[in-house]
Amino acid sequence: MGSIVAYARVSTGQQDYQSQVDRLSAAGASKVFSEKRSGVDGGRPVLAECMRYVREGDTLIVTKLDRLARSTADLYKIITELADKGVGFKVLDDAAVDTTTRTGKLIMGILALIAEFETEIRRERQMEGIAKAKAEGRMGGRPKLVTADIERRIRELKEAGISIRKIAADVGFSKATVQKLLA
Repeated sequence: MGSIVAYARVSTGQQDYQSQVDRLSAAGASKVFSEKRSGVDGGRPVLAECMRYVREGDTLIVTKLDRLARSTADLYKIITELADKGVGFKVLDDAAVDTTTRTGKLIMGILALIAEFETEIRRERQMEGIAKAKAEGRMGGRPKLVTADIERRIRELKEAGISIRKIAADVGFSKATVQKLLA
């Protein structure tokens, strides 16, 4: 039988995670990882430390599902990583989310399907948006800063014998940009 490990998170520095820590400790957590970080922030260092800490046979608990994951896809990724390590997962406020039971595993499987569905819908919308933009003559990416007029000016100045440094100063671009255009 492994340890019960817990993760507590609040979104802002003004919030306090102590009530979560107290509930998680009362639920039997031998170690509680806690951080003040937005759930939208993918770079949650304490969560990463927690994921490295848990071992086969352990169970990770949280008070609410949204304390762990920022989206269904993120939740599925985390749960998959835990399952691969042989670590169970429970949510105190939602007994149905408990991968140590058959029913909990079923619920997580359904959530995984929802995550996959959300990803496909998002991809379809993105591709539709790109196709629409192309049809309207708009292309993605950063707008080109060196216009045809500027490029023509650079070439005229070079043909007039002006140095690269002076050309760069005149057109407001770096020497490297000017050299690249002239190459």
